[in-house]
Amino acid sequence: MSDNDTAPVPGGEHSSAELTPAQHAEHEARGGVVAGRARKGMFGVGDTGDTSGFGGLQLPPYLPPPAARPYGGWFDDLTDTLVAAMATNGLPADAVQQVTVDRDEITFYLRREQLLPLCRLLRDDPSLRFELCSSVSGVDYGTQVPQRLHAVYHLLSMTFRRRIRLEVALDVDDPVVPSVVEVYPTADWHERETWDMFGIVFDGHPALTRILMPDDWDGHPQRKDYPLGGIPVEYKGAEIPPPDQRRTYS
Repeated sequence: MSDNDTAPVPGGEHSSAELTPAQHAEHEARGGVVAGRARKGMFGVGDTGDTSGFGGLQLPPYLPPPAARPYGGWFDDLTDTLVAAMATNGLPADAVQQVTVDRDEITFYLRREQLLPLCRLLRDDPSLRFELCSSVSGVDYGTQVPQRLHAVYHLLSMTFRRRIRLEVALDVDDPVVPSVVEVYPTADWHERETWDMFGIVFDGHPALTRILMPDDWDGHPQRKDYPLGGIPVEYKGAEIPPPDQRRTYS
């Protein structure tokens, strides 16, 4: 997939990716999990005048591949236990959109409406016992990626000494996901920071306010379409502009 496969999205004008019919079909076939695009350059620079040092950077598209059985190690037993517990507790099988195994880590992509009951199940089921949420964070994959915002949860089972990741893909026009604070109180300040930096709204959080930026700050600094800004630096009479404004003059 190349940059030309998606229509350009002007910054701040439209927040979601414009998908071709083929990309939309792929997106749906993957259970609604994000389908990525190739990236070239940095800071939105596409011409040869980039002097930031990143103009030649080329990265493949982000495509979290579904893992095939057997996953290896304890991942298969864990997944079978989770699926059985979901059936016992009346949770739909499609609550888990995708399972990915990468770098010796297992990730379950979840539908957001099932996040809270699944977290409660993962914590309370005696065969699972993921008692601690050690981290909640966010990811923004850029304006040309469908469901570009992801909420990411790292869970730890102190009983079985296992770690897993949960991930929920969200559209930037509707970046709402249930708060897990009632299940994992440690998520309180993590969710506040993720809201502050990425604008992911954790519905039901006891006090979803900024934690790093001032209360009256406009925008969410770690979103990909947030202006880089910067302070012009004077050097021997010349002003050095922010990175996204630098060009050669020859």
